[in-house]
Amino acid sequence: MNLNLKNKYALVCGSTAGIGKATALALAEEGATVTLVARNREKLKQVISELPQDNKHDFIVADFSNPRDLQEQVIKYIENHHGFHILINNTGGPRSGEIINASLDEFENAFIQHVKCNHVLAQSTIPFMKEAGFGRIVNIISTSVKEPIPGLGVSNTIRGAVGNWSKTLAAEVAAFGITVNNVLPGFTETERLNEIIQIKAKNEERSFEDMAEIMKNYTPAKRFAKPEETANAIVFLASEAASYINGINVPVDGGRTKSL
Repeated sequence: MNLNLKNKYALVCGSTAGIGKATALALAEEGATVTLVARNREKLKQVISELPQDNKHDFIVADFSNPRDLQEQVIKYIENHHGFHILINNTGGPRSGEIINASLDEFENAFIQHVKCNHVLAQSTIPFMKEAGFGRIVNIISTSVKEPIPGLGVSNTIRGAVGNWSKTLAAEVAAFGITVNNVLPGFTETERLNEIIQIKAKNEERSFEDMAEIMKNYTPAKRFAKPEETANAIVFLASEAASYINGINVPVDGGRTKSL
């Protein structure tokens, strides 16, 4: 199967670490020209230097706490450079904690960073996708879309909202050759997972290592995923090969999610 993405432009959010960075690398390796989006300029420059240099990759510095500014920057970039065939929506998850203890600000901030930012990015990029007759929007969410995860109250709530936003959008743009799908990572070796392990270990008075082994045993695969494994699924959904896959959730979790 050829996942050739030459002559395709990709906008990858949250792309300086973890799954976002792995996705940017994987898209570039398949020939896509990648534009990174994150808030740390130095980290963005570092990732650019690690991408295959066959194409002229670029970046946008933006903070996902300000969706209007994000939208303005992306639209300005499109006007001055090019549009995007591929949009990878990816933002760091909200703070851990039980939902009963969550503040209203936590819900509002998460909604802004995940739902509003995804929405303005879709609005900004879809016109070009329609003209091209090809578009791929992949949202990196969480298996909590299918099964809420204990201790991630705000995340469970907002990820579910993103899932329903995505499903609605998928039906509206399908006739233009655009697909919208969600990838649901399981336990993946990222800074976010380390944070979750540390909190769980503290709450249960265990060592980090013991807690990590317990969490690995939650998964039939008995291990955590590498970011690259999740990126592979994302790149497939971004390719021509996935042209008739639309509006679905794809868990990449080693079999941990018990629901179908």
